[in-house]
Amino acid sequence: MNAAGPRFALVAGEASGDLLGADLVERLRERFPDAEFAGVGGDAMRAAGMETWHDAGELAVMGLSEVLSHLPRLLRLRRGLRRRILDWKPDVFIGIDAPDFNLGLERQLKARRVCTVHYVSPSVWAWRQGRAAKIGRSADRVLCLFPMEPPIYARHGVDARFVGHPMADAMPLNPDRRGARATLGVDQDAPVLAVLPGSRLGEIERLGPTFLQAAALVAERIPGLQVLVPAANAACRDALAAMLPAPGAAAPQVRLLDGSARAAMVASDVVLLASGTATLEAMLAKRPMVVGYRISPTTHAIVKGLGMLKVERFALPNVLAGDTIAPELMQDDCTPMKLSAAVLAWFSDPVAMEALEPRYRELHMLLRRDASREAAAAVGELLDPRHVALARNGEAAP
Repeated sequence: MNAAGPRFALVAGEASGDLLGADLVERLRERFPDAEFAGVGGDAMRAAGMETWHDAGELAVMGLSEVLSHLPRLLRLRRGLRRRILDWKPDVFIGIDAPDFNLGLERQLKARRVCTVHYVSPSVWAWRQGRAAKIGRSADRVLCLFPMEPPIYARHGVDARFVGHPMADAMPLNPDRRGARATLGVDQDAPVLAVLPGSRLGEIERLGPTFLQAAALVAERIPGLQVLVPAANAACRDALAAMLPAPGAAAPQVRLLDGSARAAMVASDVVLLASGTATLEAMLAKRPMVVGYRISPTTHAIVKGLGMLKVERFALPNVLAGDTIAPELMQDDCTPMKLSAAVLAWFSDPVAMEALEPRYRELHMLLRRDASREAAAAVGELLDPRHVALARNGEAAP
C-alpha cells in the first residue's frame, strides 16, 4: 500500500458505470479517508472526488460499425492509459462494466502485478459460461450483481463476490403507484399498460411495431386503456412516433413519454417489455409483466447451433426465481396476438396479480444488500497482500 494512503485506479465507460463508480469511490473513501482515486469517469465520479484522466464518454461506443470506426482511437487510449496507470502505481485497479475495453486492460495490468477487480460481471449465467475462466485471467476478483453468478466462477477457480444490485437499493420496496400516476398525469382509476420495446433503435425497429400492435389488440378488449410508451432519447421517440397508428376512433390512447420509464412502470397495471435489464426494473416496481424478444433468424440459428445460450429462461425475474413468473414470448412466439393474449391474462386475473407482489418483494430483498458498501468491502480486502497472493494461486483467502 502506498505510504500516503491507498491508490485506486478506476475506469468506467458509460453513464451507468459512472454512477456505480461514484458510489464506490464514496464508500471506499469512508473506509480509507486518505485514499487517492484517478482514472476514467464522468461527472458523478468527478463530483465524488476522482481525478479523471479521460472522460467516460470517450469509451461510450455502441454498435459494430461504430466500434470498428473508433477501434484505433480506443486501442491508443488503452495503451496510454495502461502506461499512466503503471506509472501511478495503484494498489487496486477497478474496471467498471465496459468489458470489451476493461477486461483487456485488466489482463495487461494483472500481468504486471497490479491487483485487478472487475465490477459487474458479464452475463455468464446466460451466454458461454466458459467465459468465466477467461474473465478470471483478467481480474483477481469479480464483483457480481446477481447471486447465481459466483457459483459459475467458482467452477472455474475464479474469486467472485455477490454484492447485490444498486437498482434494488435505489428503488423502494413499496412503489408509490398513485404518486407515479399523478406525476405523469394519468387518471388514478384508468387501466394502464406500459410498453417498452427497447432503448436502442435496433430493438425498436425490430420489436416496436409488434409491441404496438399488441397494445392495440389489448385496447380493443379493455375500454379506456391508456398506453404509456417511454422513449429513451429523441431518436427513439421519433422512431416510435412513426410507428403509431393514425388517430381515429379505433386507435388506442397512446402517450409517448420522454424518458420516465420507471415512472411509467410504477404507474401501470401491466408492463409489456423487451427482455433485458428493464425486466429487473419492472420486477422492482412490483408490476406484472409480459416479456418479448426477437433476434434475426440467422443469428438465432447460430446461437442455438453453437450451444452459446445456456438458459431456458431469459427474463431476470424468472432467472432469479427459478420459475416462470413472467410470461416469455421469444422469436416465433413474439407476435401481436400472443403478446396481447398474455397481457390480457394479467388484466383478467387480479388474484394472480396480487399474488405476484410478495414473490417480487422476496427477490427485491435478495438483491438489496447496499451494493456499493459490499463492493467497497470486497475491494478493501484486496489491500491485504495475502488475499492477492492467494487469489493468484487459485486459493480462497482466510
